[in-house]
Amino acid sequence: MSSRFDTDTFGFLITNLSRLIKADLDRRIVDEGIGLTPGEARTLLHAARAGEVRQNVLAERMGLEPMTLSTYLDRLEDRGLVRRMPDPTDRRAKLVCLTPEADAALEAIRRVTRDVRACARGDISEEEWELLNRLLKKARANLAGLCEKKRSQPPKTDSDTEGRPA
Repeated sequence: MSSRFDTDTFGFLITNLSRLIKADLDRRIVDEGIGLTPGEARTLLHAARAGEVRQNVLAERMGLEPMTLSTYLDRLEDRGLVRRMPDPTDRRAKLVCLTPEADAALEAIRRVTRDVRACARGDISEEEWELLNRLLKKARANLAGLCEKKRSQPPKTDSDTEGRPA
């Protein structure tokens, strides 16, 4: 017996939309001729949003392995777009900072993201677009709160569920 799944449900829609946005953004970044890989461009945007930030915090926010981020930062640093400095409060940590040379690349990346957003928006009205953004932010906050709550709870043991149906 084969089961059919509705792929127009929340999780499928969000995953598919994310994949389409990422593919379009990646293609446009390359086509724009900025001289950055899509991963480097995302790193630059996240660093711009975060301000002076620890490298490990930036990796966590981006959902990247620390070594992957380190590779992106090495290349961005070689191009003079970022610099890493010792954290004055923890000499083991590095702070990531943008340089003034990053401004031109960031403007080009912002142009690309505006184009992708306009393409995604299509004929959606301003009111609908704002509502969509508000609802997505609520869903994100709901999931982030749930995940945080679960992380702060002690793990369940076998004795917690003994005698109760699963």
